[in-house]
Amino acid sequence: MRNDPSAAPSTRSVVIRFALGTLAAFVVAVVGGYFVLRSVAIDEAKRETRTRVREEANIVEPTVGNGLLTGRRDAVRSVDDAVVGRVLSDESIVRVKIWSTAGRVLYSDNPEEIGHRYALSEDQHRLLRDGGAQVEVSDLSRPENALDRQEGRLIEAYTRIRTPSGTPVLFEIYQRFGSVTADARRLLRALAPPILGAVGLILLIQIPLLWSLMRRLQRSHEQREGLLANAVTSSRRERRRVASYLHDGPVQELAGLAFSLAPVADGAESRGADADAAVVRRAIDRLRATVRDLRALLVDLHPPTLATAGLEAAIRDLVSPLAARGAKLDLRFDGLDRLDPDTQALVYRVAQEAVRNVIAYADATAVSVEIDVADSTARLLVADDGRGFGADERERRRTEGHLGLSLVEELARQAGGNLTIDSREGAGTRIRLEVPVR
Repeated sequence: MRNDPSAAPSTRSVVIRFALGTLAAFVVAVVGGYFVLRSVAIDEAKRETRTRVREEANIVEPTVGNGLLTGRRDAVRSVDDAVVGRVLSDESIVRVKIWSTAGRVLYSDNPEEIGHRYALSEDQHRLLRDGGAQVEVSDLSRPENALDRQEGRLIEAYTRIRTPSGTPVLFEIYQRFGSVTADARRLLRALAPPILGAVGLILLIQIPLLWSLMRRLQRSHEQREGLLANAVTSSRRERRRVASYLHDGPVQELAGLAFSLAPVADGAESRGADADAAVVRRAIDRLRATVRDLRALLVDLHPPTLATAGLEAAIRDLVSPLAARGAKLDLRFDGLDRLDPDTQALVYRVAQEAVRNVIAYADATAVSVEIDVADSTARLLVADDGRGFGADERERRRTEGHLGLSLVEELARQAGGNLTIDSREGAGTRIRLEVPVR
């Protein structure tokens, strides 16, 4: 598990990330919307082409004579006059063909194709039988389209017309695919500005709202940090006050009481009242043990050795309860003389919290404390081989009011340092502090 001191993200960074995320979503929506609209527009253009092929067929059908079925030149010329004069006048149409039910080209504006025979598809036979219109993208690899390949991508449309004798023939036009997609592009150009404008307007509305929200969250975070800092300062002041009170009050009084009871025990023994003397001496022993416990508590609350004997001595006093429990200790110190009093106090406070957790929860058999000062950075590492804990366990302790680790994390951050806690259940805990040397 890795825990870094939490810091509120800047309003600018959040807004930039929001804008970039929105822009990415916007690009995805635009690209996806483009293809959707393009598909819709092409489908709409195909429907228009179906209508158009019927209209062109109505123009040509009156000129189709029965002689076209037998290839008579005058019948072909009559159709050609109508096609060239009225159908091919539209540059988007590049080819016009008329097919017999047997698949023979009865007419083409390219005379080289007239008379050639090709297999009709099932859809074309159905159209000749039932009527209607069909539109599809031309397969230029088919033999009947060999002379049309130089025109590029095409779309072809079919419909049925009849000769004067009632014989059905297939009327076909080939249209440039670009002319069909041009309608799609026009539709996109018409729809894109209002869609893009609406998305842009939404973005412009959201950014000020997000900025305001982030400013509120940032102020809330700053207030929380201030309250936490005040709590740390108040805690330190209260520790000092309680330590002073205990040292000057209860500790002195209990020590004096134990000292004053010693002659009472001696007097009882001289009178032969051994039972009374034993009671008094047990009371004296209890008083002295209480005094020792209180003095240990004083060291925990406000270590006098930190200011007098230095950080190394204070750390050794701090871990002495672990040595008394039989834990193996590994203490390493280097460059402590380069630390100013405030940094020494921070290092000690973090080490104190780490060791306190080892004593209270870890059940460790080996503990190491390393302090190294180099490259303008002080580094503290407290490691143990104890039980360790997971994120859920730490959160549970925090909700129960155990805020020690959170407080020292905040202290480290305020000093410009970094505190990391690596712990896994059954794998021990490593608490590392890095703080710049002033």
